[in-house]
Amino acid sequence: MPICEADPWRMQYFKDVACPDDVRIPTEDFYAYEWNPVHRWVYNKLLIAESQGLACAPHGVVPRSFPVFSKPLINLRGMGAGSRVLASLADYARHETGGHFWMTLLEGEHVSSDIAIERGAAVWFRHSRGIPSGKGTFDYWTVEAEPRAALERYCGAWIAQHLGAYTGMVNLETIGGRIIEVHLRFSDQWPDLYGADWLAAMVRLYARGEWVFDARNVRTGYSVVLFGPHGMQYRFPPAELIRALTATAGVTSIQLTFHEHRAADSHSMPPGGFRLAVVNSWHLEAGRHVRAELAALFGFAAPSVARLKDRS
Repeated sequence: MPICEADPWRMQYFKDVACPDDVRIPTEDFYAYEWNPVHRWVYNKLLIAESQGLACAPHGVVPRSFPVFSKPLINLRGMGAGSRVLASLADYARHETGGHFWMTLLEGEHVSSDIAIERGAAVWFRHSRGIPSGKGTFDYWTVEAEPRAALERYCGAWIAQHLGAYTGMVNLETIGGRIIEVHLRFSDQWPDLYGADWLAAMVRLYARGEWVFDARNVRTGYSVVLFGPHGMQYRFPPAELIRALTATAGVTSIQLTFHEHRAADSHSMPPGGFRLAVVNSWHLEAGRHVRAELAALFGFAAPSVARLKDRS
């Protein structure tokens, strides 16, 4: 089987990648969960918190102090659906929900780390730092060229302890240096920013169990996100206009990140907005410029944090 991608807007990255027919490489959590029965426990976020000694419990066990962060135990659709800060006991009582849990409200940088693993040993890292814009949304991600030594030591030790028999890609999300989510896959939002030979190296990892990649020429990139307000039914802008914007200097790809013929409320989206597009680029200002052009095509200015909060 090829690299298994469920989102049509990301097929552009994988359509020309040679992959053996007998190799299955997940880009979606529901595939990764199904194909990794030994390690699928990592999708239980309560267990991830417990494995690090963080204060946490299922809803029904009242937190001893506030604020805490609340979200579903398992969410294979992603996008922060159902997550929120619980600021007080009254807030907890109002939002107590079966199948959810609370944990320590972490502070610090939100980092997404793609990691190549050979038999439980982390052999390659790439970190992306998210700039939040409120209620589970992000303004943009910086796909960093530089290593993060302390984070790599912490995540590498956790992987060695808990994923000792695993070979493949893992994506860890951390806040303030502590793991909040584990995905048995890589991030398919920005593989075009990892380098020309990265996809071939990733296929080799799954096909042969070995990681071979020259990371000396990596460069920093940016993944700029466009959110619109909830409660609207969106349609794609004309394809020729998207192609013209993709040709902007410094831009590597544009994703229109929704199904235009499905009801808007059938999409898994964060509370703060409906994700319309992602612009990957080598230059932040180029990504922001194209985002503004896309926002105009959707009929509104690129939303500020304040505007999104007012309209959601």
